[in-house]
Amino acid sequence: MSDPWDGPTGQATRSHGARVPGQRAAEPDGSPPPGGRAAARAAARGRGGGRGRRGRPVGRGTKALKILGIGMSAVIVVTAGAGWWFYEHLNGNIHSVALDGKGGAEKADAFGRTPINILVMGSDGRTSAADCKLGGGCSKTGVQSGSNADVEMVLHVSADRSNATVMSIPRDTMAQVPACKDGETGQSTSGYYGQINSALQYGPACQVATVHQLTGIPIDHFVKLDFSGVVKMSDAIGGVSVCVSDDVYDTYSHLKLSQGTHTLKGEAALEFVRSRHGFGDGSDLGRTISQHIFLSAMIRKFKSAGTLTDPTAVYGLADAATKALTVDDGLGSVKKLISLASDVNKVPTKRMTFTTMQTAPDPNNKDRVLVGAGAKTLFSTIANDQSLTTGSGQKAAAASATAKATASAVPASQIAVTVENGTTVTGRASAVATALTDQGFSSGTTTANAPSPVTTSTLTYGTDQKAEAETVAKALGLSSSHLKQGTGSGLTLVIGSDWPSGTTFPGGKSAPTPADTKAAVGGAHASTADQARTCAKVSPYKTVNLNGVPMTPAQAYAAARGKPDSDS
Repeated sequence: MSDPWDGPTGQATRSHGARVPGQRAAEPDGSPPPGGRAAARAAARGRGGGRGRRGRPVGRGTKALKILGIGMSAVIVVTAGAGWWFYEHLNGNIHSVALDGKGGAEKADAFGRTPINILVMGSDGRTSAADCKLGGGCSKTGVQSGSNADVEMVLHVSADRSNATVMSIPRDTMAQVPACKDGETGQSTSGYYGQINSALQYGPACQVATVHQLTGIPIDHFVKLDFSGVVKMSDAIGGVSVCVSDDVYDTYSHLKLSQGTHTLKGEAALEFVRSRHGFGDGSDLGRTISQHIFLSAMIRKFKSAGTLTDPTAVYGLADAATKALTVDDGLGSVKKLISLASDVNKVPTKRMTFTTMQTAPDPNNKDRVLVGAGAKTLFSTIANDQSLTTGSGQKAAAASATAKATASAVPASQIAVTVENGTTVTGRASAVATALTDQGFSSGTTTANAPSPVTTSTLTYGTDQKAEAETVAKALGLSSSHLKQGTGSGLTLVIGSDWPSGTTFPGGKSAPTPADTKAAVGGAHASTADQARTCAKVSPYKTVNLNGVPMTPAQAYAAARGKPDSDS
């Protein structure tokens, strides 16, 4: 398959009924007040109408208040109208299509919370004149109708929103594409074995179904971005700062940068994320790593105070994002997109892990890859809502370091529980306490007998320790009804007669057996979004061609001194 990724005053009039200064007040029937002029003045003073020193007329304050009230009302109406227009404008920008359950369904934890899994796709489509200009390759074909998903990333946000994982699937991966039909174009397939990115030709839902089938990870939503979308987004946030390890000139994506750090906007940003010959070994694997560097920098920019507190920047970002994205119906409104952004924003950058699916060479085609060793473990960690980082943001070394049911940003190893036996069965506290330590909870976990027998099992937690209690409860299959806030500190689990045996509460569902996270990230090029000093590794191989001569990207940079750099 070809590689399509490579190839913008006068005086105011007195109102009727206002009293003229010095004019005699009239009674309701129009007759003058009794007592003459002096009595009238005295009566006026008694009503507060006297001036003393030349006071203002009685009616002027009322008039001013009326004018102010009308003005305020007008401002409120105009502001509300502008806000409503803005909201409707953004909603009108969004293009959404149905997913129809093609990605499976998430499983809720004991507290009714579910993780979020989104397939983020970068389309290579030249479906508009703008994308033809940016992507090239339309000189003979003109504007095209189909597209491939040349960027595929599964974004996983944990059920408790404490951690996230972004897993790239190389576009050169061979996979089984299921039977699909594009609800918009009507194009369909009975299914075939082929390059995974080609499934997008049958609609975004087909691409979602293909990824779900390959990985076993439920996919709730999708977000699709095209060439012009990348340009709009990078411009809206004022550029993205990236670093390259050496001079680089990718003659295919046209990225040209000197060694060091650069702020990329517009087409320069697009050239960077499209470059596959400039980084790594010149394949799509190297490109996924540089894309992770770009996205990490973009996330840090989003989270910076200056981006989300500047109304102009927020408007520009929202307008650009809603115009640039195609999403599923579940994300097809501004309100839903804001909710998603809020969920992602809750995750600290040190607990956002970027990985690339492990691959193996395809024996039938040297330019294609297959799912490699370790990939199934990586898939399992995501599907089972396991974090690939500890609470401190460090890489998880093994399953015992991350067996915490992901309900708390506090690592399981730092959570100790006092387990008390409130049953007549000997050894119940010891059995449950051992189960907790086996899952990686603190060795400070202790056992005791409850003061008296109890019928209902309870997990009591101290102030600000609810999240830790939820972690313990999920690991043991306890529901939220078993949790109780106490007045002291620490966690105390009292086992009642409703839990006579076993280490999982009857009818409950404990956290799945943790996958070996060391194996999950082995060969997956794992990094976290807080690593601001990471540079994209320029390829040392002759991966580009300049005037018919094979060169390394650094050699091509030196040979093309006359061509301006991408960020110039």
